[in-house]
Amino acid sequence: MNKLRTAVTVAAAIGSMAIGSQTLHAADQVKIGFITTLTTGAASIGKDQENAVNLALEHIDNKMGGKPVELIMADDGFKPEVGKQATDKLVKQDDVDFVAGYIWSHVLLASRKSVLDAGKFLISANAGPSPVAGKLCHENFFSTSWQNDQTPMAMGETLNKKGVKSLYVMAPNYAAGKDMVAGVERTFKGEIVGKDLTKWGKDAQLDFSAELAKAKASGAEGIFVFYPGKAAGAFIKQYEQAGLKDSLPLYTVFTIDSLSLPKLKEGGMKSVLGSSMTQFWSPDLDVPANKKFVADFREKHGTYPSFYAAQAYDSIMLIKSAVDAVDGNLDDMDAMRAAMKKADFPSVRGEFSYGNNHMPIQNFYSRTVVEDADGNWTTEIDQVVLENHQDVYAADCSL
Repeated sequence: MNKLRTAVTVAAAIGSMAIGSQTLHAADQVKIGFITTLTTGAASIGKDQENAVNLALEHIDNKMGGKPVELIMADDGFKPEVGKQATDKLVKQDDVDFVAGYIWSHVLLASRKSVLDAGKFLISANAGPSPVAGKLCHENFFSTSWQNDQTPMAMGETLNKKGVKSLYVMAPNYAAGKDMVAGVERTFKGEIVGKDLTKWGKDAQLDFSAELAKAKASGAEGIFVFYPGKAAGAFIKQYEQAGLKDSLPLYTVFTIDSLSLPKLKEGGMKSVLGSSMTQFWSPDLDVPANKKFVADFREKHGTYPSFYAAQAYDSIMLIKSAVDAVDGNLDDMDAMRAAMKKADFPSVRGEFSYGNNHMPIQNFYSRTVVEDADGNWTTEIDQVVLENHQDVYAADCSL
């Protein structure tokens, strides 16, 4: 009996020491988990985000609220179930304070409850599916990107300004693809003469010859496309080979960017030069924080950063604003939440505000693909097409 009592007492003491050590460990640092895609054909996106996150941490000397930052990068494998598993590990095993990242809408939707039900902050650095902006909005969810519909809504306005009267639409058949189509349809005043939602996910469709033939035969004055990642390169190559630049001008969102442009240039895909896109950000945006971000990123990596990188960079700066506001007291969730609502940090997009659903209210620009003075292919801003724009789903959010 005495031996048993002694063993239990020692075990309890060791357990108490372990808990105390864990608490001290957590109190002495800020732990951030960042979910992105580090494998598969979309790994270039995740790598660009990772590079931007590391640059942001370098810019702040790896400290928030006077405490060092521990960053844990996690791979979603481009799959909702893998992303959820990675999220669960960050929340339950690593006990991070913030979970950020999420390129893909279906991964975010599969993972959000794991973070929010655990009482953690969730910062989307890309995905903006309509449910999280509306009925599934949450006090601990914030975005440093946009709601999915907004960028194509800006494209709809761009098409109107250009006098385009008819349009063919193509996108992958998943949550973000449907939101992109809904966005352009919401603002475009002309006629949608054809629409194709192609297979996505495992065994995603990469042969678009049949759809391009239909688009050409439709007589449309332009083609609107949303194809991220590997599918973007496949589509542009086939668009180039079909010789459609003059007969079917290209209008894109999240398809041509700083990741794809060097490869497109190398492949001689000149049909993208002069094509139009819309976005909330551009490498040439005249904002002090953006100039530093772009210059330092190019010096380190030899390329322009993508919008994925810009959003990832801002996610770290948003978190820092919250932790700084409470002098590192990570238990004060209310004060950190209030600080993030202010959007008071040096964003690469310049000044913006948060709506009631914690999605940014910001400008959206039309942009043109150009060749810079050094021969690099990049984009430049034409004009503001949506000013201080709030997503339409904010009305469905109860916050």
